[in-house]
Amino acid sequence: GFLPLQGHIVRNWKVRWFVLLQDKLLYYKIEGGKKEPFPKGRILLDGCTITCPCLEYENRPLLIKLKTKTNTDYFLECCSREERDSWALDITGAIHAGHPVQVQELHRMKNSFKLLENISLHHIVERMYDSSTGIKLTRNLDQGNRYKETFTGSALVDWLISNSFAVSRFEAVTLASMLMDENFIRPVGVRSTEATRSSDPSEKFLDDSTALYMFAESSKKNTSSKEEVHFNISELSGKIVKQGFLVKQGHKRKNWKVRKFVLRADPAFLHYYDPTKEENKPVGGFSLRGCLVSALEDNGVPAGVKGNVQGNLFKIITKNDIHYYIQASSKAERVQWIEAIKPLT
Repeated sequence: GFLPLQGHIVRNWKVRWFVLLQDKLLYYKIEGGKKEPFPKGRILLDGCTITCPCLEYENRPLLIKLKTKTNTDYFLECCSREERDSWALDITGAIHAGHPVQVQELHRMKNSFKLLENISLHHIVERMYDSSTGIKLTRNLDQGNRYKETFTGSALVDWLISNSFAVSRFEAVTLASMLMDENFIRPVGVRSTEATRSSDPSEKFLDDSTALYMFAESSKKNTSSKEEVHFNISELSGKIVKQGFLVKQGHKRKNWKVRKFVLRADPAFLHYYDPTKEENKPVGGFSLRGCLVSALEDNGVPAGVKGNVQGNLFKIITKNDIHYYIQASSKAERVQWIEAIKPLT
């Protein structure tokens, strides 16, 4: 599948097509809408260590870090927590292929706690922000540094249990860790920050009255640039139905670029992002009301499509008669996207 990868020499991000084998992770360039025949590079998994979640980049909370036995670091970014955990589990399985007990333990840990189906992390954060029933924010002092609008680890655990988001302190810690993994909250102060470096996922968030945390948004400067008004806030407020990497043909130059697509409902919009950029804002999007979506045949190049494309194409025509040509990574993925989009049109 597609994953953004950070370069070693120029520290920019490029989207590559990754293929996981028994002992290595290969990655390929996409040129003209088609995967190149030979890999651009490879990551040898023998002696490799994996860090997931990796919190080294504040603006990229869904990272996986791989360190080879020659101490080369690779940073890979995923679209969602589920995709990240799936990649991490499969890569870890390949690393420990000769140690089935470790792989079984990973599966057990992954399935030990599941978020209730009718609760989203976004909903929890909204409740935390509530002025009357949300978590109480206080000023705190940590080793001479003053922090505004913070809360302690134990206070968050208490709040999650009292609001019925968790039934035990273990579940509340796991849930708080998810909030930190997804960059909704972040550690501040020495104690909580040092805990994030723990190799044990269960020890990254501290159920402690001396460990300080704050909303991640509170640490960012409030900006009101003109670029941000291009997209109405209501467009981006809908529930995320599906997200993933797809290849899109440009409208002017007709070149093909990998974009992160996010499908939202209520209101129904499809937005796309440039995964190589640091800022997490759409580079395009449109309302799905009145749209037509259909698969395109893979035999030959359909009219309107430029380049020697890989296949698995589908087309969306907006009510303003704008045509979007998009490639999925497989026929199955194309079907999934079409079936997810159709009810919202």
